[in-house]
Amino acid sequence: MTVPVRRLWVAVLFGYLAFGATLQALPSYVPEKFGGGALASGTAVGIAFLATACGRPFAGRLADAGRSRPVVLTGGVLAAIGGLGQLLAPDLGLLLVARLVMGAGEAALFSAALPWVLSGARVAQRGRLAGWFGLSMWGGLAAGPVIATLVGAKVWWAVVGLSLASAALVLTTPSDPGRLEPLARIRHPRDLVPAGVPLPGATIGLAAYCYGTVAALLVLRLRADNLDVDNIALAVFAAGFLVTRFAGSPLVDRFGGRSVAATTVTLEIVALVGLALAIDSGTAITFTALAGVGLALIYPACVSMTLDRVRGLRPGVSMGVMTSFWDLGVMAAGPLGGLIAEWAGYQQAFLVAAGAGLACVLVALRVPSRGVSPR
Repeated sequence: MTVPVRRLWVAVLFGYLAFGATLQALPSYVPEKFGGGALASGTAVGIAFLATACGRPFAGRLADAGRSRPVVLTGGVLAAIGGLGQLLAPDLGLLLVARLVMGAGEAALFSAALPWVLSGARVAQRGRLAGWFGLSMWGGLAAGPVIATLVGAKVWWAVVGLSLASAALVLTTPSDPGRLEPLARIRHPRDLVPAGVPLPGATIGLAAYCYGTVAALLVLRLRADNLDVDNIALAVFAAGFLVTRFAGSPLVDRFGGRSVAATTVTLEIVALVGLALAIDSGTAITFTALAGVGLALIYPACVSMTLDRVRGLRPGVSMGVMTSFWDLGVMAAGPLGGLIAEWAGYQQAFLVAAGAGLACVLVALRVPSRGVSPR
């Protein structure tokens, strides 16, 4: 049976458009409805990624054992429930619970769909296919804020509708063609974190702190200094991200994941310093676009480094764990960045993120240029 790659791509895109839309909505929604400041908004953004990080390895294990379809379907349903919960939450505590539910859904959606897609590909094509399929997730995260801006007050209904559309696409998709296998017991930490994953994982995790700072604090930072571009900033970030991802992905195959990660995240460092110091709208929006460019290729770069080091062994678990590092970085950036912003100001929060970018470059340069399969 042919793997329904395009249908799964669209299903994941819809789910992450919903998730991305919440990133635009929450910085305004939390203060207006619950009276919270930067810390509360940052926590609301970041806490969903905690559930996503915890859920990805387990979703990947289930998918590797031939259970992709029910896990992906569950992901779309949980995302819809989480979106509805955020709309109806009477207080901040229940909003955070709804964010956790949505985060768990997003973990199941992508991390079970990717192994399903890879099951129909030759080993030599898995890196490129994983990078292309990742556009469904990253494209949703980047374009979701644009949808939120366009629909305005109806954003939460759009979030629920997109999540249900994702589930409907999976529900009408034929079953996973992979052979159903019994789940192996977890006897050692390597069963959850395969050898070869930690260094690429740490690289993407530190880059994720940069992204998490932008997602949680950029809108608030621009409003605090009355830089009148807060409504378009995340859309500009998305444009820089998507254009660079489409045009620049072949660079990973040409120059290798390590070189691409180190080079592009250097641009991200410049962008974050620029956002910290910007005093006018033109400068702020220019560095916002550069921030999108700087983060666009980190995922395919880390996919390349990870698959090279694990050599196709247990791709669902390996990719799930590597992507979990991203979630952990974003999760940390929300509350920590918000705390720094409340104590020391937004400038310091963005400079700390630039420091995380520098650490990312140093870790990326430690990844061997040619991985050795841990057999």
